[in-house]
Amino acid sequence: MNITLRQLQVFESVARLLSYTRAAEVLHLSQPAVSMQISQLEDNIGLPMFEKLGKKVFLTEAGAELYRSSKIISQQLAETEDYFEEMKGVRGGHLRVAVASTANSFSTRLIALFNKRVANLTVSLDVTNRDGLLRQLENNGVDQVIMGRPPDNMGLRAEAFLDNPLVIIAAPDHPLVGRKKIPFTDLQDETFVVRERESGTRIAMERFFSAWNIHLNTSMEMRSNEAVQQAVQAGLGLGIVSIHTLALELETGRLAILDVESFPIMRQWYIVYRKGKRLSPVAQAFHDFVLNEAKTILTVPYGRGNRQTR
Repeated sequence: MNITLRQLQVFESVARLLSYTRAAEVLHLSQPAVSMQISQLEDNIGLPMFEKLGKKVFLTEAGAELYRSSKIISQQLAETEDYFEEMKGVRGGHLRVAVASTANSFSTRLIALFNKRVANLTVSLDVTNRDGLLRQLENNGVDQVIMGRPPDNMGLRAEAFLDNPLVIIAAPDHPLVGRKKIPFTDLQDETFVVRERESGTRIAMERFFSAWNIHLNTSMEMRSNEAVQQAVQAGLGLGIVSIHTLALELETGRLAILDVESFPIMRQWYIVYRKGKRLSPVAQAFHDFVLNEAKTILTVPYGRGNRQTR
């Protein structure tokens, strides 16, 4: 297969945008020039990469396979460029990070502090749920991910850097607020507002209660911690969330943490990337910064009268 990097660049733009016209605009080329590059690419490979049905452009099966490979090649070239710039004494670089929505509040703080230490740094930050993070890792779309513990069967390297206590929250006027060492049996009749099933918080919650042989009544599923907190605040039930998402709500008294036996559920935050991935200098620096300094920078929030053990 004899294709050029230019052909691959043009192909990737068309595949991403599914439009010859928009790709031409992005690449500052004429549409005939884009069409010629794609035609030469298809001639070299011997298979069509696109098919046009009506006014829409679609990837063929061969095109989808080449698109997956082209993204990996582009990422590796970007990493190589970062290394070359570092060898030339250039500071900074482009950091590509994805974080769990639950970790967004403290992750942005870490990135902001890291940004102050590195000149000429640009950051691409994606905030998504667990399923989205795993897709990013599988597609090699980011340098690193901050999330709860990932699955063991994806060829990932995961290093813990911070405790992540999961606590039970209630509206401040809930009858259980203020009680000490609430037994599990008192939760059997309570209704819970929960995250979606692919959420790391939901998975940890179900494992915990299953181990205690306790079934919880769930009334609503939410796709963000903010939505869970708002529903709990409105009196729609109890919730289980990471304590790292509660700083403002506890400070203002809009939510309270219940003192339930065997709580909090202790989890950890991990910085994760693919095994064998060569981190760029700036990505390696961020990795070391998180592992070595996150614990001293970040604190666990506590509400008035709601102290929990770490």
